[in-house]
Amino acid sequence: MLSFNNTEVAFSGKSNNDLNRSYWLFKMVSNSTFVNAGKSLTTFALKTHLPIKGLIKATIFKQFCGGETIEECDRAIAELGKFNIGTILDYSVEGKETEKDFDACREETIATIQKAKNDKHIPFSVFKVTGLARFELLEKVSAKDQLNSEEQKEYGRVQLRVSAICKAANEAGVPVFIDAEESWIQEAIDNLANQMMVLFNTEKAIVYNTYQLYRKDRLSYLRHSFEKAKENNYFLGAKLVRGAYMEKERKRALERSYPSPIQDTKENSDRDYDAAVEFCIEHIDRIAICAGTHNEHSSMKLAELMNKKNIPFNHKHIYFSQLLGMSDHISFNLANAGYNVAKYVPYGPVREVLPYLIRRAQENTSVKGQTGRELSLIIKEKERRKLK
Repeated sequence: MLSFNNTEVAFSGKSNNDLNRSYWLFKMVSNSTFVNAGKSLTTFALKTHLPIKGLIKATIFKQFCGGETIEECDRAIAELGKFNIGTILDYSVEGKETEKDFDACREETIATIQKAKNDKHIPFSVFKVTGLARFELLEKVSAKDQLNSEEQKEYGRVQLRVSAICKAANEAGVPVFIDAEESWIQEAIDNLANQMMVLFNTEKAIVYNTYQLYRKDRLSYLRHSFEKAKENNYFLGAKLVRGAYMEKERKRALERSYPSPIQDTKENSDRDYDAAVEFCIEHIDRIAICAGTHNEHSSMKLAELMNKKNIPFNHKHIYFSQLLGMSDHISFNLANAGYNVAKYVPYGPVREVLPYLIRRAQENTSVKGQTGRELSLIIKEKERRKLK
């Protein structure tokens, strides 16, 4: 029987040293004062070229990232693969603004697709549209503002980059996730995702859009997306997440005096997430889903729903996914029971991936239940192994 409390399975991929490193890391990130001070000190140290890259790489980077390059991720891919857990290579370099950088991101994403093509342990690829386009341009497109001639050409290049990635994914037979981002640029992202699904999802789901169910409107948008897919005779690819920009979304809504798009309560987010899962399962012949969640209840609910409807655990349209270094008790126990599971494995140069690492630390600090759960399970496994 599936259980997320089996720590022997949950941490079967960790040596005693790995387990102790995770213990101290989660102890540190549970302290908000330490995390905030660490953010400032780390940023300062890297800007002034103090020699702390080795320390970062041996601690928080090792916990949450696969390596600095695709090749350096080979070890993580192989280690996860031993336990029937797939890898989703996520090029996590952020904050770029030039056409050269956007083209480089396109090529790097296509390289992850080519890597996946020849490796059974890499079931998906992924990219963020902000890795291929200026944020302000996406904001203008989403607001339906008039673009000048230069901006029109610029946006044309964005569309070509997205198309090149999705075309490469289609030719390689590797599904690709288009990540969701802030609500005020999401319409441009949705439109691009929908255009790509029309082109490439005619025989199976190659392109997946991402639905953030902490938004009040996303459950209805998911249903609308499915109707559109039916009308145009293509498969809907749907990655279901709760969301990652809550504080930023609410702050912007308050500052600009418009209703926040974020659910009023966590219970409402949970309700819509589970309803989205149920909707997709009801139409699983035409929808392929990835349940990207660290929520035990939602993960268990999907597993039970599959069991109730006699859906094979390894159904090709259903995947569970968590981030590398987090919620191993969900990932490893699901995989051990025969479900399809893949970990997001971020990679990139330490300096460039730092914003991602800082967010992971802050996320674990703000979500007290998450850190407490991780720590309690690590302690339980340390006791089982009789580690001090």
